[in-house]
Amino acid sequence: MELTINGSTFQVDVEPDTPLLWVVRETLGMTGTKYGCGVAQCGACTVLIDGQATRSCVTTVDSVVGMAITTIEAIEQDTEGRKVVEAWLANQVPQCGYCQSGQVMAATALLKQTAQPTEDDIAGAMVNLCRCGTYNAISAAVRQAAQA
Repeated sequence: MELTINGSTFQVDVEPDTPLLWVVRETLGMTGTKYGCGVAQCGACTVLIDGQATRSCVTTVDSVVGMAITTIEAIEQDTEGRKVVEAWLANQVPQCGYCQSGQVMAATALLKQTAQPTEDDIAGAMVNLCRCGTYNAISAAVRQAAQA
């Protein structure tokens, strides 16, 4: 199968029902996208597929052929992604950092869809789990990135 990830084309020889997460991490070595729960609940595995935040642990590789896949490794090449990363750093969001790649991807998808999100928009989009409880800092960073 041919996949477009971070603007590059990759040929992968995997079973069609292989989760995208395993192709990204194990086959292609892009380890920024994390495995968390494996059932699309936590969001650590979030990537962008055609600009939409998507849980890669339950997305089969055959379902994304022909789509643009973006992982955390390339998020700063995106204008909104760069703003999000800068706001994340300015607000010192990460603590343990495990969920942060998924959080950044979700925030980027939100800002690509809604340039000036309301508090309700942010609460609705930022549903990834954070074991450290940095939700207030995450919300502040999203608001800052929207203002940038």
